[in-house]
Amino acid sequence: MESARRFATASAAVGLAGPALAQDSPARYNLQAPVTGIAEQINDMHTLMLVICLVIFIGVFGVMFWAVFHHRKSKGAVAAHFHENTAVEIAWTVIPILILLGMAWPATRTVIEMKDTSNPDLTIKATGYQWKWGYDYLQGEGEGIRFLSSLSTPREQIEGGAPKGEAYLLEVDKPLVVPVGKKVRVLLTANDVIHSWWVPAFGVKQDAIPGFIRDTWFRADKEGIYRGNCAELCGRDHGFMPIEVHVVSAEKYAEWVSAQMQAQNVALAAQ
Repeated sequence: MESARRFATASAAVGLAGPALAQDSPARYNLQAPVTGIAEQINDMHTLMLVICLVIFIGVFGVMFWAVFHHRKSKGAVAAHFHENTAVEIAWTVIPILILLGMAWPATRTVIEMKDTSNPDLTIKATGYQWKWGYDYLQGEGEGIRFLSSLSTPREQIEGGAPKGEAYLLEVDKPLVVPVGKKVRVLLTANDVIHSWWVPAFGVKQDAIPGFIRDTWFRADKEGIYRGNCAELCGRDHGFMPIEVHVVSAEKYAEWVSAQMQAQNVALAAQ
């Protein structure tokens, strides 16, 4: 058992040894910096929608305030009486349709790409438990690796007996480790209630439902540590169910896989 603990410690060190040990500082007023193509598309759409809404806001309120100022009663303005204006009715029908089509096209393209889980380099099954995640590497390098990932924030911090750490309530004892630049398919299910696997920097959020298998995917283009949460209210300790993903180089990933396999073999031999 002591050998198993040494291997586990070594494997954790390998997972932490990437050149980027922490993701970019979290955005306070915006989305997290994207590290996948899907997340970048989501970020671009978010910006586009905000710009469109801003233009509509300025246009509508600009016309309204101009009309109120230039047609006020104190200037002797008299309200016009009319029933319809064909040109105006066509305009306020056609323009919103064009705006909606302009918003729907990139959104539809991104949703279709989000659902394309074909030809993955690595397949991992993530199972939600109250309140931890279980990971099974099903296909690709590392096939056969299994472990549970639980919150590792010290109890003293949670109870207010110590200062909160930098990754308060977002750190785990055994992070998910994947290679950079590889397509990772994640199969999701749950053992008890509905959970949700959400990593904002990847642009991934998928529900884990008991009795069902759902899937999603990501391809991280930058090494580092990326954090998320269960995004479905799943019970009293819902806030203590973080997700931590270490994206490492191919060499570091191979070392981590080797360490995990040896640790599992030692553990089986000790039983």
